[in-house]
Amino acid sequence: MSETTMPAAEVNHTTEQELVGYELAFHVLPTVAEGEVPTVFDSLKAYITKHGGEITGEEAPKRFDLAYEISKYLEGKNRKFSSAYFGWVRFNLAPAELAALTEDIDSAKTLLRYLLIKLSKVEENNPFAFHDSIADKQAYSINTDVADEGEVAAEVEVEAEVVGEAETVVATAVVLEVPSEAKTESGEETK
Repeated sequence: MSETTMPAAEVNHTTEQELVGYELAFHVLPTVAEGEVPTVFDSLKAYITKHGGEITGEEAPKRFDLAYEISKYLEGKNRKFSSAYFGWVRFNLAPAELAALTEDIDSAKTLLRYLLIKLSKVEENNPFAFHDSIADKQAYSINTDVADEGEVAAEVEVEAEVVGEAETVVATAVVLEVPSEAKTESGEETK
């Protein structure tokens, strides 16, 4: 047998970590002037790119009413907020940079709160546009001040689901209840 040496297989060692998909959803304080909200949004995106992140999607913050009041300790006291500017940013980032990014976001004094999540492959491929989804719904209300003195007006809100291409609406209905001892047109009491 002849002695021949086989060349060693080249192994591609990469020093880069695989990027992972994340989403940063946040509420900007309502005390921030409306003209300054884009600056806050840009600073959050700058934190991401500073740590090597690649922005893959975003929705600019827009003001809306919160489902419940959120308290935040500001200027020496707890303050309650019932509205905020909500937005989100999707990005890819090396997991090793996540702690440093979180520190930067924590230092942002203009945020009411935020949530940073790791996206699954399904979530990465199917972004959800929050502001577009609530803009498609319309609410109608009926004036309930028309109830007579002897009638009790109760407001009932009914919300339907979106099925396929059909549009649905949130509707408010008025239910009038007549007390058991109501007066007839002639002024007599009925039981």
